Amino acid sequence: MRLLRHLFAMPSRRLFAADALQRIARAIAASEARHTGELRFAVESALHPRAVLAGMQARDRAQEVFAQLRVWDTQANNGVLLYLLLADHRIEVVADRGFNGLVTPEQWRGACLLIEERLKAGEPEAAVLRGVEALSALIEAHFPREAGYVDENELPDEPHLL
Repeated sequence: MRLLRHLFAMPSRRLFAADALQRIARAIAASEARHTGELRFAVESALHPRAVLAGMQARDRAQEVFAQLRVWDTQANNGVLLYLLLADHRIEVVADRGFNGLVTPEQWRGACLLIEERLKAGEPEAAVLRGVEALSALIEAHFPREAGYVDENELPDEPHLL
């Protein structure tokens, strides 16, 4: 059953048109104006059939994408990846080690629940925008931008479609 969901998954571009991706990128840029963290959004329609047959789970794939997109490669170790795996209806947040002991798994999960609510309502763009806002609030609580801070945008703001 899972393999079939991945073989016949809806392409992410059908859920996220180019203008929606631009609005998400602007929301990420605006959120990063409030804190020193880096936020990336990646969406994947489905896993390769070999990965599904090997038992790869969304969390494992999110961690791979975290590494591929170099979200871990920020000066303050405060990068956060918001990852959607459409075929499995999974939302994953992977945060760099700078958040260890600062943000609980329940807090990250709270942001995921907000996203899930809008996705179930058939509003994918609103879901991601809500997630960006919730994750940004968590980042800002621990890595606020102080007056005079000069931002070096270490990671692209554009969503990444896999």
